[in-house]
Amino acid sequence: MTNCLFCNIASGTIPSSFVYEDETILAFKDINPKAPTHILVIPRKHVSTINELSEDDDLTIGGMIRRAGLIAADLGHADDGFRTVINCNKDAGQTVFHIHLHLLAGRTLTWPPG
Repeated sequence: MTNCLFCNIASGTIPSSFVYEDETILAFKDINPKAPTHILVIPRKHVSTINELSEDDDLTIGGMIRRAGLIAADLGHADDGFRTVINCNKDAGQTVFHIHLHLLAGRTLTWPPG
């Protein structure tokens, strides 16, 4: 999708600070971080929201979650803790309609989140 911000990042049209990439997912630093560590993990395939996921996406979504944990560990956050969040639609705070997982760490995260 040429008008999707994350599709343009995935294709390299828009530069980003990648921390991980493979053939199905990539991870990059959020440009408006909400914690000292704020990484976005996205599928290369465009899927607007969780509501549009199919059974064919199960391995990709599982890979996104697993990769977030590995990135958190690589950055030294596995023992102190980290949060993963996937927002779905406007009222949940989704602003880019390409499914993405937020990895937040590096400070105490309160609950409820907002």
